[in-house]
Amino acid sequence: MIIFRKQHRVLVQGITGKQGSFWTEKMLGAGTRIVAGVNPKRAGDIYLDAPVYASAKKAMAETPFDVAVMFIPPALAKEAALDAIEAGAKLLVVLTEHIPIHDVMAIHAVARINGTRILGPNTAGLVTPGEGFVGIMPGHNDSIFRPGAIGVVSRSGSLGTLVSLNLTRAGLGQSAFIGIGGDPMIGTTTRDALEALDRDPRTQAIVLVGEIGGAMEEDAAVHAAGMSKPVVAFIAGRAAPPGKKMGHAGAIVGASGGSYAGKRDALERAGVTVVDTPAQIPDAVRRRLAERPPQAASD
Repeated sequence: MIIFRKQHRVLVQGITGKQGSFWTEKMLGAGTRIVAGVNPKRAGDIYLDAPVYASAKKAMAETPFDVAVMFIPPALAKEAALDAIEAGAKLLVVLTEHIPIHDVMAIHAVARINGTRILGPNTAGLVTPGEGFVGIMPGHNDSIFRPGAIGVVSRSGSLGTLVSLNLTRAGLGQSAFIGIGGDPMIGTTTRDALEALDRDPRTQAIVLVGEIGGAMEEDAAVHAAGMSKPVVAFIAGRAAPPGKKMGHAGAIVGASGGSYAGKRDALERAGVTVVDTPAQIPDAVRRRLAERPPQAASD
């Protein structure tokens, strides 16, 4: 489970906190089906029309959920994540950044054992326009997100928002937005998201928003080479000097790779159109859609 759907039942960990409360209201307004929240100090309360439990395990026993989203500080993130995973969450959206690396390793290990998909850490979340969103993306704002046929994958929430805004203004809505997160150790990669959108019948074209550092874009290029759906990409960090961290924890280029030139070359050799600026994305998507064979366009 990577693409969010309106039938998914959502648990909000930290629902009564400042950020949890604010974004829960926005998610509800966009159609997200929030069935319960977690705050041990408020267990038994009803908050924003959702029952509050002491733990995810207790919530699952009484109010089953599919997706858990964490509005939890770094020091408590491991405990909350393991609670949701062991409760049986199919997808855990880890918004928290600056989680200690050994805690992240433990979260991923337990998730693999239990079959839970991790999105993040340091993700902005998921949006499916017209159905709802999970996280801290402006999925409630129809001037930014509007139903359509373009899937968007982004490490960065801010760049993902900008790209979605540009697409919407150009009359190209989104089938789904997947924010994979900016940390070095994340549970869902660019390739994972690309493969999910490639399988999605609502998606006709895909936009990848990448960054320097790591090898996720190069790995995604391997899958993109065999796709019939057109892919357009923008890679942030073109002017970044080698060895200097730029933005996200994963956005650093070393001697071993992760450079802008290397990513662009890998994507272009796979048939992906790589643009220089986010403003060029809508036109590039239109051109690629127009180039599709009639049979592929009707798939």
